Amino acid sequence: MKKTLLLLLLCIPIIVVAQQTTAKDAFLEKWENSKNYLLEIAEVMPDSLYHFKPTERQMSFKKQLLHIKGNMAWLSTSYFTNEEYKKTKDSISLTKNEVIVLLKNQFDSVSKIIENTPSEDLKTTVDFFAGPKSKLQVLNLLQDHLTHHRGQLIVYLNLNNIKPPKYSGW
Repeated sequence: MKKTLLLLLLCIPIIVVAQQTTAKDAFLEKWENSKNYLLEIAEVMPDSLYHFKPTERQMSFKKQLLHIKGNMAWLSTSYFTNEEYKKTKDSISLTKNEVIVLLKNQFDSVSKIIENTPSEDLKTTVDFFAGPKSKLQVLNLLQDHLTHHRGQLIVYLNLNNIKPPKYSGW
């Protein structure tokens, strides 16, 4: 019995290592959860408050969402495809539902692009406005930028006495 238990305890690290994922797999799992969490935040804000901004110098709730969408399109297209990024002008007259559909589609587009990116490609260095960066660093920036602005959106909800959705991490 003791030998069986000892053998089992010795095998646990091997099982854990075998279950670890690649950076790409970890990103895609977190990206899907980030998508669902941001869409919940976008849903809970009433349409009538999509133009809310805490101060004059800040973006409105809607502009924050469109900014997040634009950043996702720019980073994923420019650094993970051979396509030329073409900035689109999102109309401020978009409805809440139209903004949510655009966000969902952009999240799905990023997922598809990254799924089709070979893991070895993440080591590639690219020219970035902040200096040379690996594609893995750009991938991290995609998530970090989203998290930064999502945090601001949670403040917008709280300032309007709207309970934010339950946090979703990994």
